[in-house]
Amino acid sequence: MEEINPDIPDCGSINIDNVRYKTTLTKMFLSRKPYVPVNPKLVVSFIPGTIVKMCVKVGDKVKKGDKLIVLEAMKMNNELMASMDGVIKNVNVQAGERVVRNQPLIEFK
Repeated sequence: MEEINPDIPDCGSINIDNVRYKTTLTKMFLSRKPYVPVNPKLVVSFIPGTIVKMCVKVGDKVKKGDKLIVLEAMKMNNELMASMDGVIKNVNVQAGERVVRNQPLIEFK
């Protein structure tokens, strides 16, 4: 049986090419955020900025490529387009509102 050294972070194992290796895990590795897959039905801001114009409202039917929002960031107007066909379920922002990075803006049904 192995002794536990209090100075060494938690031990764990990794799998490389179907071979399991025992290793120590760093504090940075243990405190990382878990992976969350991208939700295709959620439109989020990719950069902080101000909503200049809303081009859709709840219940609107949109097609892939339709303009949803105009977001001003770094003195540039960025048009956010629909990535799929669908119906707008929820609009979380209004024109003139400041948004932060990764803030949910629009949700599809």
